[in-house]
Amino acid sequence: MTPPAAAAPATRALAPAILALALGHVFSNAVRTLPAVAADLLERDLGLAADELAAITGIFPLAFAAAMVPVGVALDRYGVKPVALILLAIASAGAAAAALAPGPLGMALAQAVLGIGCSGMLMGPMTFAAKALPPARFALWSGLIQTTGNTGMLLSASPLAWLVEAAGWRAGYAVAAAFAVLAALLVAAIVRERPPRPRDPAPSAWTDAREVVALGLSRRLRAPVVLALASFAAVLGVRGLWGGPWLMEVKGMPRIAAGNLLLFCTLALTLGPTLAGWLARQAGGRERTLLAGGHLAAAGLLALLLLGGPGGPFGAFPAALDAALLAAFGLAIGFQVLAFPMVRAAVVPEQTGRALSAMNIAYFGGAAALQAVSGAAAAAGGAGAAIASFVLALVLCTAAFLMLSRPSNEGTHR
Repeated sequence: MTPPAAAAPATRALAPAILALALGHVFSNAVRTLPAVAADLLERDLGLAADELAAITGIFPLAFAAAMVPVGVALDRYGVKPVALILLAIASAGAAAAALAPGPLGMALAQAVLGIGCSGMLMGPMTFAAKALPPARFALWSGLIQTTGNTGMLLSASPLAWLVEAAGWRAGYAVAAAFAVLAALLVAAIVRERPPRPRDPAPSAWTDAREVVALGLSRRLRAPVVLALASFAAVLGVRGLWGGPWLMEVKGMPRIAAGNLLLFCTLALTLGPTLAGWLARQAGGRERTLLAGGHLAAAGLLALLLLGGPGGPFGAFPAALDAALLAAFGLAIGFQVLAFPMVRAAVVPEQTGRALSAMNIAYFGGAAALQAVSGAAAAAGGAGAAIASFVLALVLCTAAFLMLSRPSNEGTHR
């Protein structure tokens, strides 16, 4: 095992390097949630129905999940910096392709390229921090990385709503492409890391890939992986696609007003991971309880949001209450970040990139599957039915997580 002093860059360089790498996660969050404030224009300009738009945007998490196996292997084998630079170049090309997409096929291709490019945007800084920091500090930094990355959703709320209103959705993707180029320049200038220590004997790429899959299915990671299937899917489904149509089409809000309400949700999503990390430390690291409680609370808050729609049992909620429910949802689902320290603690340092990538496959594979389910639900019952599909998924996956993570089944979880 590589000694910590040899594996980590100088301590004073860690924070700028981690934050520079996290800019890729900012880009990823912005570009994958842009459709929430432009869904109607995308449908009109590309000639799509709601379920067809859901299917096309669902290509992003599907490509993301498919790329996670080689990305996880590459992070451990070649290091974070070169992988991050390659992925940022791919992501910038994908955003440019989306801005120029002439029709549904072009947008589908752009979403696939974006998904591949964004596949390591969270795992890059997470792997860098996990290998460079002791476990106690990594728990804090994992929340800070997620918080930094979630500011990308701030960009796709009111700011991008204004840009889309003024210049169209293509301008949003063009700005995102430029941001990815800027992030790549900063990573190239700031990040320093020692080359990974070769494994002896060096395994084949196929062996490494099988290890990623095996880790995801292993007993020690099974519980957080099951929870992850619904966890990010709910964020992407509500904040990335169906939140905007719910507010604009069901609640009758104009685009910028809807963007302002989504901004409350995004602010909460930005603060939630840091709050979760702080509470985990105060509560003695009870990740299991906090993870389950946060996801069940998120499901309940979405259910309340739906009950406050037109024709609901309480009548239509005012905009202020919708904003409060969306913000509370953002805080609650932000506890998903506590799954990363659980995964990090379950493996040796040399498996960090693979284990975190296996976890991310579950996050985005679940998002891709549930995006398709939500599209079918929307075709049958509108945006409210789409959001309800995520409520059900959160409840079922949290119940499975609690069962699989009982001490008798998973002794490392508290």
